[in-house]
Amino acid sequence: MAKSQNGQLMLFAGTAREAFREIRNYLAGRLMGATRDEALLQEVVKCLFCKMQLERGHAAYLSEDDALRLMKHYRQAYVEVKTHLPDLFGTDDELLLDPASLLFVHQAMRNIDINSATYDPFGDVYEVFTGSGARGQEGQFFTPQNAVNFLVAIVNPQPGERIIDPACGSGAFLSAATRHLVQQGAAPEAAVNSVFGVDKDEYLSRLAMARLSLLALCPAQVFSADSLALQDDQGQPFPLSDKLAQFDVVLANPPFGTKIVAVSREVQASFDLGYKWKLDRVTGRYVKTAELQTNVPPQVLFIERLLSFAHPGGRLGMVVPESLLSSISYRYVTQYIQEHAQIKLVVGMPESLFKTSGKGGTHTKTCLLVLEKKAQAGEPQRPIFMAEAKWCGRDSRGRDIEKDDLPDIIARWHQANRGESITASHLGYLIAPEQLVEDTFAPRYYGFDIETDLADLSETHELVSIRELVAQGLLKITTGDEVGKLHYGSGTIPFVRTSDISTWEIKIDPKHCVSDEVYQTLAAKQDVRAGDILMVRDGTYLIGKCALITSYDTRIVYQSHIYKLRSTDHERLSPYLLLAALGSEPVIRQIKARSYTQDIIDTLGNRIVEIVLPIPKDLQRRDHVIRTVEKVIQERIEARELARQACLDIVQP
Repeated sequence: MAKSQNGQLMLFAGTAREAFREIRNYLAGRLMGATRDEALLQEVVKCLFCKMQLERGHAAYLSEDDALRLMKHYRQAYVEVKTHLPDLFGTDDELLLDPASLLFVHQAMRNIDINSATYDPFGDVYEVFTGSGARGQEGQFFTPQNAVNFLVAIVNPQPGERIIDPACGSGAFLSAATRHLVQQGAAPEAAVNSVFGVDKDEYLSRLAMARLSLLALCPAQVFSADSLALQDDQGQPFPLSDKLAQFDVVLANPPFGTKIVAVSREVQASFDLGYKWKLDRVTGRYVKTAELQTNVPPQVLFIERLLSFAHPGGRLGMVVPESLLSSISYRYVTQYIQEHAQIKLVVGMPESLFKTSGKGGTHTKTCLLVLEKKAQAGEPQRPIFMAEAKWCGRDSRGRDIEKDDLPDIIARWHQANRGESITASHLGYLIAPEQLVEDTFAPRYYGFDIETDLADLSETHELVSIRELVAQGLLKITTGDEVGKLHYGSGTIPFVRTSDISTWEIKIDPKHCVSDEVYQTLAAKQDVRAGDILMVRDGTYLIGKCALITSYDTRIVYQSHIYKLRSTDHERLSPYLLLAALGSEPVIRQIKARSYTQDIIDTLGNRIVEIVLPIPKDLQRRDHVIRTVEKVIQERIEARELARQACLDIVQP
């Protein structure tokens, strides 16, 4: 923060979001009221449009530090903005900020590029002032500009083509597509006339319409309507209701979430994906039934709607939760996608993509998906370009960083698209249709790193899958039980949850204990013995964590989100050797790759049997590992029990 010559504070923000946060904090101290943020948002949006207008030919205003003269510039610009955008701002509407506040906003926004190709200032300002929590409840998160640019570049709209975003929000995809068309030689007015947007949120649809209109000073075709129901807010058809299968390009980041009620039952019945699908055991295909699902997540219905807007041969670029492409629950959806489109590209994104701050946004793992609608059913699937981005231009706290894999991924995509060979890496590789496993399209499932890790170990290690060990009778896998919160604190028997499993051991002080009565009802079923291994099955960050059961740990109850692994022959499969293998880096990579989102929680599920364990061929090395792990476990037991006893001794009379 610096000061101008007249003493006014000046902000030179590092990012647009940081600038808008400073503006929000500054203005919030000057305006009181329950609807403060909504009122402030409206005023800052006015300033953004004035800035766009002023930058068209009033360069002198940029260095203006006199509040009254600046106010004059902005008021004149706002008159011009209202003339161009009568649907967004009323003719009697005025700038309500006082001169000092306007000067602060002006200086804070001085370095913000309204037409930036690297960030979306309109999405940023809306997100800052409304809060990510309010939008997140509706499953809507604004798409980072680099992801927008990536999808626009891949689908590559051309002059003369028609583009639609049926869940356009503040218009990030529409704006990027318009700029792309202009770069391809289209006149600005023709480019704006080529893009169409729809959003249920009236304010956002008006905002998207306004920013497009100002790009060419002509009306934009953005509508406030429900693109799933194909109705406006009055329940009537809107101008795009009869335009299905008429678009060359479809771009979208549709809302996602399992608890959101997306449509009425009547509208749901108009979607094939609104019904329950049943697996035909004979054909291995899912078949639509006549029964509607109880509740369909919006991302599922949007898959069908987006495909319906594209004409045969049309290209689609979208952001989807990874679970839609990897979860067993959505196998019928991936089958539907394959029946109606060629899957061209799938890029797994880091969980930080939609983080806006330490607590803001969502850590939901997403994928960028590009499709080409099939001209006719039965076309065979061609090889799919996949990549797994490790960096996306922002960290886990939503802060902008330089590391971004997307530019390198798009370069590899173009190489592969030209028919050039590419060296497989996380930045890009081709998956043949016959390599697909159970219609799973999450790139990390096919991560080349895993194959490389195992191939490097093949000469020195036996590579044995858990499936093989189970088939040979050497390993048994079961899961635990839930007891209900009412039983928490009812006794002294530890109820082991995923958070109670640390590295190789159960924590000394589990958060919850249950009564002996509860233990007795489950003891025979759970049958916990020394030498068993508990392994986290479900969770966000703990999947794969393991603990070895010792003779001190057998009187426990463990929850349903935990596997119990038992070696049936300790001579042939030592629990200590198994524990070390499960904690090895190649296995950790596999666990991460095989995990998927089931509803709202990540899980390894039945894919545990796919894990391949590296067992040293050298018997001396095996014995060394076994002795080392056994020693570590024994020392930890002694330390833990001594600590427990000390806590008891100190209160003895």
